[in-house]
Amino acid sequence: MSEKVKGVLERIVFRNDETFFSIMEMRMGNGTEEKFTACGKGPGVNCGETLTLIGDWVQHPKFGRQFAIESFSATLPADINGIRKYLSSGLVHGIGKVYANKIVDHFGADTFDVICTESARLREVPGIGIGRAKNIKAAWDEQYALRDILIFLQTYNISNALCLRLYKIYGQEAKQILQSDPYRVAREVEGIGFKTADKIAQNIGIPSNHIARIDAGILYTFSNLELLGHTAYPSEELLNLTQQLLEINREKIADRLHTLIQFKKINVIADGFVQTNLMTSYETTLVKHIYRLHQTQSSLPKILHDNAIVWAQKREGFPFAEEQIAALRHGLTQKLSIITGGPGTGKTTILRALVSILGAKNVRIGLAAPTGRAAQKLTETTGIDAKTIHRLLQFNPQTGQFSFNQENQLNLDFVIIDEASMIDTRLAVSLLNAIPDRAHLLLVGDIDQLPSVGAGNILSDFIDSKRFSITYLKQIFRQGQQSEIVQLAHRIIGGDLGFIPSITPIEQISSEHDFHFIVASSPEECTQKIEQLCTSLLPSLYSIDPINDIQILAPLHKGSAGIDILNEKLQRIFSHSEKQIPWCHFRLGDKVIQLRNNYEKNIFNGDLGIIYNFNSERATVFVNVNGESVELNRAELGDIALAYAISIHKSQGSEFPIVLIPLLTQHYIMLQRNLLYTAVTRGRNKVFIIGDPKAYNLAVSNLKSTQRITGLSFLFQNPS
Repeated sequence: MSEKVKGVLERIVFRNDETFFSIMEMRMGNGTEEKFTACGKGPGVNCGETLTLIGDWVQHPKFGRQFAIESFSATLPADINGIRKYLSSGLVHGIGKVYANKIVDHFGADTFDVICTESARLREVPGIGIGRAKNIKAAWDEQYALRDILIFLQTYNISNALCLRLYKIYGQEAKQILQSDPYRVAREVEGIGFKTADKIAQNIGIPSNHIARIDAGILYTFSNLELLGHTAYPSEELLNLTQQLLEINREKIADRLHTLIQFKKINVIADGFVQTNLMTSYETTLVKHIYRLHQTQSSLPKILHDNAIVWAQKREGFPFAEEQIAALRHGLTQKLSIITGGPGTGKTTILRALVSILGAKNVRIGLAAPTGRAAQKLTETTGIDAKTIHRLLQFNPQTGQFSFNQENQLNLDFVIIDEASMIDTRLAVSLLNAIPDRAHLLLVGDIDQLPSVGAGNILSDFIDSKRFSITYLKQIFRQGQQSEIVQLAHRIIGGDLGFIPSITPIEQISSEHDFHFIVASSPEECTQKIEQLCTSLLPSLYSIDPINDIQILAPLHKGSAGIDILNEKLQRIFSHSEKQIPWCHFRLGDKVIQLRNNYEKNIFNGDLGIIYNFNSERATVFVNVNGESVELNRAELGDIALAYAISIHKSQGSEFPIVLIPLLTQHYIMLQRNLLYTAVTRGRNKVFIIGDPKAYNLAVSNLKSTQRITGLSFLFQNPS
């Protein structure tokens, strides 16, 4: 049976701000000086506070008797020593040890009451003026509200970063909103899903068949389907999935779905398929823009296409293949065109030639790609500055919108988008909104790669629409024929099970080859060989920087050879513990990846960077992303993760000098042909597969991937 212990928090020995696990030195609250150690989750607590702990006494094999915390409550210190310790902790920005002593010396036991209700009196303390007094009051209010949220959410496994995001959105009303309408938080705050909101709702007594719960369950099911790439779904299957989630009568769910349809929060499309109102709006807008661009006149000057193509061939120094000539002609003559093909099929040559022809005619060209790395590669290919799509459209943090939109379109005649397979529905809408009637749009991408991380199947749907001129590049050119990576990629996508990659003992890897398959029969052996490649073999063989030049692309996060374990191991190797940043699990020198779009900081999902500094006073971290310094606060740190190893999905649109791919039969859930193909084609110079040849064959033979359901195909047939 659990015990209750009361004590004063004397010292925080250890605290992980992400998981809230803390080791705390406590003083018994019975008037004695007896001390004890308490371990467990302690979000929001600080030295000097009185804690009432619920839990059990346990015997740690190394550290002896400890109190294991199950839950707790906290009260601010009432005695002068406790108040002094609490304020001296640095918790409240603007109050360090010096000012903490001054304030407590002046106000004594009334200190907290003065800060809370009479903060203007802080100016009585020497050195505190109007500005500092206001800052202290604002910081106190923020910390007090945040502490309330942290303690309220202590049992729900919500991270510190997410609590900070809650406070940023709702301010001091956050706790009240969580208590009165937790499903609202699930709808409005990314990272707090239905299941967390549902736990809160159950604890505050909301019944399982309440309409707010059913509506939230239906919309949560839709959001999960969007994470799988769907923008629409069969209504009957949606009801089944929602019933599995809510575990209530299916008829009640069907009634609420009907009501949501009546109120236009969900729309019915062809043959019993449904989608959210937002997705209907997005896809309807996309179709209208495609028809608009298809039906309007081009602003290109007169170009003698055959002569221009001959001129471009002379400029390149070799004749083009027929399909390359066709792609150029389509781009110059058709408002909407698509070029799709695998590695080594000449996409780079076409882009360079097209940009040269248009540049010679002083055409206003816009080049963009979904990621910074893809945009950088496009710049290198064409010699013209390419941007990410977000930067091309110029996101305005003040308005929360793109500066270029339907009312203020781009002043361009020709827009070229590379790596178009990565474009999701939301981004496609923003892009098409900003393209003027007169402009040509050329999408370039590899239809065999993984589709976008976000919902939709834009490149495939646009090809199927029959509104674009399509060029399929299939011929592999001489440079590609010499590349083992290119040959392997085409064998994978062709499903060539008769081809088994040449297996190389790890001691015999050679700089003469650009692809190696290194056998590892277990996750532990795979991890050990990856460590060996990263830390000694590859840096010595190729004279490279292992952090910047090597990228591990893994199919799964979990498991002994998964992304999480690999990152932990490589962080310990490459970034020493003395470089630990005090308030988070990151270290100086860590390689990190951005997990969500942050428009204010101009960094986006999939961007990679290196942590190079931090500011203790502001609790911020500095990251070098694409050559630019970005300062991230505590709330924003929840949006980055270690990136020594990343998922294959997150690697889309990027190229890396050397790619390592762990591939084991334990990854069977994710062993798909297009996943392996995408991973292999991320390697610019060298690719290493470390794993089991059986897993390779499983991946190549598996064509099954989630078939994305969208509304675009129906809408293209019925554009009204």
